[in-house]
Amino acid sequence: MSKHRRVWRGGVTLVVAVGVAMGTLTAADLPRKDTTAPAESTARTNASTTTGTADQARLRTLLRRLTTVDGGPGALLAMRDRRGSTVLTSGVADVRSHAPVRGDSRFRIGSMTKTFVATVMLQLVGEGRVILDAPVERYLPGVVRGHGNDGRRMTVRQILQHTSGLPDILDHLDPQEIIKNPLAHHDTRDLVKTALAHPPTFKPGTGWSYSSTGYLLAGMIIERVTGRPYGDEIQRRVIDPVGLHATYVPGDASEIPGPHPRGYVRPGKDAPLIDLTALNPSVAGAGGEMVSSGADVNRFLDALLRGKLLRPAQLREMMRTRPTGNPDGRAYGLGLESRPLPCGGLYWGHSGDMFGYETVAGATAGGRQATVMVNVDPGGTDAQSADMKAAVRTALCK
Repeated sequence: MSKHRRVWRGGVTLVVAVGVAMGTLTAADLPRKDTTAPAESTARTNASTTTGTADQARLRTLLRRLTTVDGGPGALLAMRDRRGSTVLTSGVADVRSHAPVRGDSRFRIGSMTKTFVATVMLQLVGEGRVILDAPVERYLPGVVRGHGNDGRRMTVRQILQHTSGLPDILDHLDPQEIIKNPLAHHDTRDLVKTALAHPPTFKPGTGWSYSSTGYLLAGMIIERVTGRPYGDEIQRRVIDPVGLHATYVPGDASEIPGPHPRGYVRPGKDAPLIDLTALNPSVAGAGGEMVSSGADVNRFLDALLRGKLLRPAQLREMMRTRPTGNPDGRAYGLGLESRPLPCGGLYWGHSGDMFGYETVAGATAGGRQATVMVNVDPGGTDAQSADMKAAVRTALCK
C-alpha cells in the first residue's frame, strides 16, 4: 500500500458524521454480496484476444474477488497487445441503479498523472529548456523556502524521483475537510506553502520518500518554462499526438464527462459508502488530477515505452530507477516505476489513488499493457490493492 493511500484511508475514518450531506448510501442501496453475483462482461476490439481461456478465467476470478470479498462496487480490467485489446468488468458502476461497469468507462487516475507530467518535463529536457540536475531554484526562484526546505539544494531530477526530501502535501491535508467541501478550489501555491510549513523528510538525495509536493512544483516549472498551464502542455504534447480521446486535465471541472462509474468513499470497514464522484480535483493538481480510461492509459504507456514520446536519452533517464524499499521489488524512475513479473522481467507503470477510484497500470517493453480500476477509494482493503496488482501481473504474463 502506498504512503498516499494510507493517508487518505486513515483520515477518512473521521467523516461518518458528514455522510448524509454527501449522499451516504445505506445497506439497502448496496449489492448483496452473499446472494448476488456481480455482473460480468467482456468487450473486444477485434477477433483476437490478449489472453487465453485459462488466463481469462484467472482474471475473472480476481475481478470477482475485487467486487465481493474485497468490497469494491465495480471493477474494470483493460488489456492490450499488438494483436488487439480486451476489457473485462465485474460489479456495478452505480450501487443505487446497479448499472454495470462499462468497458469504455472514464475515471480519475490519481497519481498516474505523475507519469504524464514527467513525460512533458523530459520533453523539455530533450529540447534543452530544462536541465535535470539543475536546482529547482533556477526555475522557481524563492518558491521552495522555509523549515529547512531549500530549492537551491534540490534538483529537478530529485523532485521527479521522490528523492528531494520534500514533505508530502498528502500528509498535511485534512480528508474530512475535502469530503465536506468537495467542490472547493485549491490553489497550487497554497498547497505548496502548506507542505513547506513542515521540515523535510531527509537531506535531498540521501533517501527515497513519496512526495506529491514535488509534482506540484514540477507542474509549476512546466508553466514557468513554457508560459502555458501544465495541463495545456500535456494536451498538446501527449494527449493529442497519441490520440487519447478520453483523457484530459480537468482543472476545476468537478464532473466526469462521458460514461463513468460513480466514485465512492468508505469511511470505515462496515460503514455505508459515500458518493464522491463530483469533486474539484485541484486538490491533487499535477500530482494526481487527471481523468482517463483503461484503453487510453494502455495506449499512453505503449507509446511511452516504444519511444514515441521521448528521445532515447530522456527515456533512459526516466527508466533509471532506484529502490524504494518495498518488499515487492518496486523501483522508481522519473514518474515511472518498475516491478518484477512472476514470468520474468519487469513491467513499467504507476498506481493511482484519488477520492472515489483506485487504479493500477503496467506495461512491458514487449508490447503488452494492462490497467485495472476499482471505484472505491479510500475504503478499499489491502487485499483490494494486492488483487489489483495481481490482475495486472496476470494480464501481462501470458
